[in-house]
Amino acid sequence: MVNVEGKLSQTKNILPVNTKFALGSEITPEQMDFLDHYGFLHFKKVVSKTEIEMIAAEMKRIEQQWYNEGRKKVFGIPLFFGRDPEGNPYLQRFAFTSSFSEKIRSLVHDSRFEPIRRLIGEDARVGDNEKDGVVINRYINLPGSVWPKLGWHTDGLRDLFYGRMPQQMLNIGIHLDDCDKENGGLRLIPGSHNQGFLDMCFRKPYFVGHHPDPQEIVVETDSGDLTVHDGRLWHRVAQSQRIGQASLRRSMYVPYLKGPYEPKGENSPTPFYHYLGRTSRLIKNKLFSLRRKTPNTVK
Repeated sequence: MVNVEGKLSQTKNILPVNTKFALGSEITPEQMDFLDHYGFLHFKKVVSKTEIEMIAAEMKRIEQQWYNEGRKKVFGIPLFFGRDPEGNPYLQRFAFTSSFSEKIRSLVHDSRFEPIRRLIGEDARVGDNEKDGVVINRYINLPGSVWPKLGWHTDGLRDLFYGRMPQQMLNIGIHLDDCDKENGGLRLIPGSHNQGFLDMCFRKPYFVGHHPDPQEIVVETDSGDLTVHDGRLWHRVAQSQRIGQASLRRSMYVPYLKGPYEPKGENSPTPFYHYLGRTSRLIKNKLFSLRRKTPNTVK
């Protein structure tokens, strides 16, 4: 087995797919084999309750700052505003958070994550101001939400929009809320990262396909858990069976990058694929606004 940097693992016995690990000072051979075989890892309780409360407070501050500034995008990446339970604007996808919060930046650069960084490569770095930066998603299931779920996709296909073939990458998620099967959450198809290029492109309709797959598993997380998944792995975020605040699921994704340094700033262009997503969200918001303004008619 070879990890992202090309290191050979010596073990052969693969642990069950529902195995959860503790993050230590290094990634073990068993964990490396598990990642190579299934395409993901699940570490328990990596981030503390106090740190999650800090992230939530910083999200509230950043949301208010960006709303007051009238921002529509950050470093070229559109902001995803939906509606909260009272119908107020509600930011559902935060980009580049560590570029606007020293506290979040300090957390994602903490030494406890060094084994994860080295898993990517000895020269890997946190992309604070590259790609979409450190992203926080807020999924919530209620009328007016533009982010109640996310359809089937792979992260690796994004490379095509940057003019290169999909490359091996790892996506690092810090989960801020308890999320069981009923509350939606991450679904993935174990082993699908080993598929060929055509399957990666055409196995499922990107983002619009939400149907369960017979081979998918549910990754049930507790607040503070950390997951790693291969960017070539097919995955989705299912919609919660709950409604309103009880359906809230927040997750923070940290980009670890190698290769040329490609920083973004206020004048950076918006990638084409974000225009497609933004158009669909604007249509959804418009339809929701019309429904709110149209009185019910009793016949």
